[in-house]
Amino acid sequence: MIWIDTILQGVLLGGLYALFAAGLSLVFGIMRLVNLAHGDLIVLAAFVILIIMSSLGLGPFMAALIAAPIMFAVGWALQTYVLNRVLGDDILPPLLVTFGLSVVIQNGLLEVFSADSQKLSAGSIEAQSLTLGPVAVGVMPLLTLVMAVVVILALNYLFFHTALGRAFRATSDDAVTAGLMGVRPDNIFAIATGLAMVVATISALFLGIRANFDPSIGPARLLYAFEAVIIGGLGSLWGTLVGGIIIGIAQALGAAINPAWQILAGHLAFVLILLFRPRGLFPRAND
Repeated sequence: MIWIDTILQGVLLGGLYALFAAGLSLVFGIMRLVNLAHGDLIVLAAFVILIIMSSLGLGPFMAALIAAPIMFAVGWALQTYVLNRVLGDDILPPLLVTFGLSVVIQNGLLEVFSADSQKLSAGSIEAQSLTLGPVAVGVMPLLTLVMAVVVILALNYLFFHTALGRAFRATSDDAVTAGLMGVRPDNIFAIATGLAMVVATISALFLGIRANFDPSIGPARLLYAFEAVIIGGLGSLWGTLVGGIIIGIAQALGAAINPAWQILAGHLAFVLILLFRPRGLFPRAND
């Protein structure tokens, strides 16, 4: 019974990691960009939600609705005025720029908010739980997993059943040819990054409700997101969900054996999967 509960808690934790990774997977799948500032942008979104809550007296869910278009604008502007200028065949310039952006965001947040931990208070829902047979499940962890599935369903629908999604896929396959067909790759990339920031805002909401956050935690969120993306297969959104759940289960099992092994167990699972499936579990056919 204990192990069933442990695995279930790992699955629920994996939902949060999948939210971290979904935006990263979207951006990589469209423009082959590894955004090293992704974790810090999630933390930035959490602080934006916190500011809106404090200023307007709103709950975290309503504040996130206001923060989402703000973060979309941040992502659009970042891609339009910074990242589009360094995209190309050489992967090093975007890595260096996003690494520098990560440092700037961390230090900017430290300057404004200090190193003190913050939390998004959602009231009594944080302590509520549901009884599912022999185990109890927290409402917030369950909502996190459900939201991860909803986000990935929405992104898949957008990607495969809309005109914008066709533009995403065409630009991903061949940006030059897509440009000849009337698609503006730079604008498509900016929209993709804006959507990734909306997903980052959703993940920031659940991160901030479930745990404390401070300006320094971004790189760890990036690491979990990156591992989930790699395990699932680069560019595979459903693979990202599976990757997040695998990391969550590994961490939960590691913590059950020895609390000090929680983080290490997730990294070991990542390495073991790459030994047998170097391209991830669900690689895209054209990778």
